[in-house]
Amino acid sequence: MRGGGLLVAGTTSDAGKSVVTAGICRWLVRKGLKVAPFKGQNMSLNSFVTREGAEIGRAQAMQAQAARVEPTALMNPVLLKPGGDRSSQVVLMGRPVGEMSARGYHGGRQKELFEPVMACLEELRSSYDAVICEGAGSPAEINLRRTDIVNMGVARAARLPVVVVGDIDRGGVFAQFFGTTALLAPEDQELVAGYLVNKFRGDVSLLEPGLDMLHGLTGRRTFGVLPYAHGLGIDEEDGLRVSLRGTVRESVVAPPVGADVLRVAVCAVPLMSNFTDVDALAAEPGVVVRFVDRPEELVDADLVVVPGTRGTVRALAWLRERGLADALVRRAAEGRPVLGICGGFQVLGEHIDDEVESRAGAVAGLGLLPVRVRFAREKTLARPTGEALGERVEGYEIHHGVAEVLGGETFLDGCQVGSVWGTHWHGSLESDGFRRAFLREVASAAGRRFVPAPDTSFGALREEQLDRLGDLIEEHADTDALLRLIEDGPPPGLPFVPPGAP
Repeated sequence: MRGGGLLVAGTTSDAGKSVVTAGICRWLVRKGLKVAPFKGQNMSLNSFVTREGAEIGRAQAMQAQAARVEPTALMNPVLLKPGGDRSSQVVLMGRPVGEMSARGYHGGRQKELFEPVMACLEELRSSYDAVICEGAGSPAEINLRRTDIVNMGVARAARLPVVVVGDIDRGGVFAQFFGTTALLAPEDQELVAGYLVNKFRGDVSLLEPGLDMLHGLTGRRTFGVLPYAHGLGIDEEDGLRVSLRGTVRESVVAPPVGADVLRVAVCAVPLMSNFTDVDALAAEPGVVVRFVDRPEELVDADLVVVPGTRGTVRALAWLRERGLADALVRRAAEGRPVLGICGGFQVLGEHIDDEVESRAGAVAGLGLLPVRVRFAREKTLARPTGEALGERVEGYEIHHGVAEVLGGETFLDGCQVGSVWGTHWHGSLESDGFRRAFLREVASAAGRRFVPAPDTSFGALREEQLDRLGDLIEEHADTDALLRLIEDGPPPGLPFVPPGAP
């Protein structure tokens, strides 16, 4: 087989498209096929840097890992990074090409991008046995169909079969499946092969009468019912999928090795980006991670993380407005641990000069680190390696801010003053030895009898999660039918469901 394909669409955002796509990739690669993920257009603040220095959605990087291939810009040619309610940075083939309003993007620029998107897909299909494409939002967004470069526009141009995923845990999944199909034009409906139910709890036999009726109404079958799976700590795409008061993941971790747990509070700054940085902390036995937005929630924290953000100056203003800035300054004065990553690192510095991102000009930082930041028009995209705390570290950089470090002790590319650390490196905490060494420093400064587990491997835990996704597909989906779709394309003779697109 060469050049087979499938588009995984969803009835809504966060229906489970990303995890289903990853699960299908892992299932296929375990069958011995050469597989690649693809998403023509992605809107996300969680991104990743490929080895060739291209910025893509982190979900596609995760799916590439599921497929056991190196992620490339071909897998996500267009990335939109929101900078506010009405504008986004447009990243094309891994490089930013400008800021654009939603009206401007959908009004013309999106059409221009269709050709390079399809060229990337065709290049992947010529090199892989199968390309598993992920849609965005819903394919039935009829107001956007004319300029669509990620859902049915791609499926129709490439003659890809489409499976629609619905989240039954939210309720209304039958109406979502039927309505999604019935709002598509006849030419698009011809490609919708059927449905996949996600996050089901209970006895599947109780669901089967509804699936039979859905088949009678639409002429389309359901390819599987995936059970609700707890603790799938995979990289998120569109936003923070937990309550601000909730933990990073649902999984039950092992008890602490030492006498104490370590409490980590992550400031939920506006336009938070790459909050997946703290996943590696949450994977450690005895480390409890939560997102916070009030100063009183920092009181019992042993470590406060100020994460990356697409709006550094805006995040700084938010911290001040909510009283979190004063709380951070007090922590630093008391010698209590604070870690700033990327935009969070910039916030902790003395001075920010931003004529690029916010155009705010000169802004005073929190003054916790001897750093001055100037925003450059050219974005830094890199995959650095180095050493810190006696351990090898790998990371990735995505930032416009250029930091001039004027003092303190060296810490990766940034610095440390007392118990305040700052770096531009995302992903550094995924380096197991460095993470353990850093947590020992934090525990010592916090006065906690916390001991990092000696054998926690974040890479191994991620592989286990990806294998669980592959298991979900293999055990609960009709894999023979899915493989036929991937190999043969849309089944002929699928009936039209009225009324169709207006």
